[in-house]
Parts: sequence; structure tokens; C-alpha cells
Amino acid sequence: MSAKPKLDRRGFLTRGLAIAGATLAGGCDSELSEQPWVKRILDKAEALTYASQRALVSPTALAREYSEAEISKDFKANGSTEVDDDGYRALAANGFADWKLKVGGLVGQPLELSLAELRAMPARTQITRHDCVEGWSCIGKWTGVQLKALLDKAELKPQARYIVFYCADDLGETGDDDGKYYESVGLEDAFHPQTILAYDMNGAPLPIPHGAPLRLRVERQLGYKMAKYVMRIEAMDGLAGIRGGRGGFWEDRGYEWYAGI
Repeated sequence: MSAKPKLDRRGFLTRGLAIAGATLAGGCDSELSEQPWVKRILDKAEALTYASQRALVSPTALAREYSEAEISKDFKANGSTEVDDDGYRALAANGFADWKLKVGGLVGQPLELSLAELRAMPARTQITRHDCVEGWSCIGKWTGVQLKALLDKAELKPQARYIVFYCADDLGETGDDDGKYYESVGLEDAFHPQTILAYDMNGAPLPIPHGAPLRLRVERQLGYKMAKYVMRIEAMDGLAGIRGGRGGFWEDRGYEWYAGI
């Protein structure tokens, strides 16, 4: 990889959003961030960001893909790196042979698919850059099933507008579902060809620190959208009734829902 990478629009937006996100994260628990007028400003800024991204970037535009030689030697495992749950540990001890992904909500055919069944579906492999809101980036190789294929198989209903991912890790450390990680994407990103549920990383089964048995890869957004330890997917017509109502674990704590880069 070149020592001086080109400054492209993706990199520029990544750095800008990283600075904004770090600033916001520093004030997540402050009284200022809880003020209604601050939340209104942030909501308006997010709507502007989303509209600008959609105007600048085609819904079918692909994130850059890299060569095998450019894969990072050390891909940082961020956020949760293990799951403190006896049920999850039992699944992991058996190589996730008994684990099943549940797909429900606004679908005509609810699904329960084992890891073996997911691996039997057509796969996509992509080498992409993971950009973290903290400002670091790594390049990794991901193999998995396209989310579109699962949604087609589940027969998504017309009123569905969002896809919500529920995870096993209790990042909030509450001891109940309210503290577990979750994320969501709109249908444009859900049906994007590079949006996959990855079960392999760098040619080997996904390691536990990186989200085994399954993690979301939505390559045109920042890293906090890449939900790890995915256990269940639901198609929804809105996000307001889910936990904090903003569509994700970090979004409920002040981050933007649309983290496009």
C-alpha cells in the first residue's frame, strides 16, 4: 500500500465524520447532549447529511475493493470482543453447529437458518476498508451471504422500510436485552450488493473477537454500523418503537443513524 494514500471524497468524509463522532461521543453523557434543543440540531444535521450523501452517491455505487496484498496484517477488533453469556459460549464451543439465524418481522416466510445452510447459499467475497468513527482504518477480506438473498428468501413485505439486526453482546452491560447491541439499515443499503452477512474473515471462519458466527458488513458506512454477533434480523416499517427509537445502540446514545462515507 502506498505510504501516501490519495485523498479522495470517501477519505475526506471519513475523517470529517470521525472528528464529529469523537466530539459527540465525548459529550454523550453530558447535560448539554441531553438538552432537547441540542437533539433537534443534531437531528436536523443528520437529515442534511443523509440527503447530501444520497444526492452525491448513487445507491448502486460500490465501495472500493482492494487486493490481497493490501489486507491489513493486524485488523483491530473494536467494541465487544467476547460475549459474556453462557448460551453463546455453549454455541461457540460446538463451532456454532447448533446456532440459527432468525429472520422475521414484516416477511411472508420467517426463516431459521443454520450456519451450514447460510454457507450453502451463494456467497460473495470482498476486500474492503473498515473506517472507524475513532479515526482508524483497516482492510479485510470478508465472505458471506448477501443480505438481499436472505430478504428475497424471506419474502419481504411491501410495508417494510428498515432491517434491524439484534446481537448477542451486552455492550451496555445491563444484563438484559436493553443493553445488547443492535443496528439497522434502510432498504437501499440492505439491497446493496456489498451488504453481506459475513461468516469468514481473511479466508478463515470469523473469529469471536470479530463477531462470530455472523457480522454485518455494510461497506459504505462507518464501522459502528457493522453489527457483530448477529442472532436475529427483523424487517420493520419504522424504528421509533425500538429501544431508544433512533435505530441503533450508539445512535440511541447520540451517534448519527446514517453513517455513510
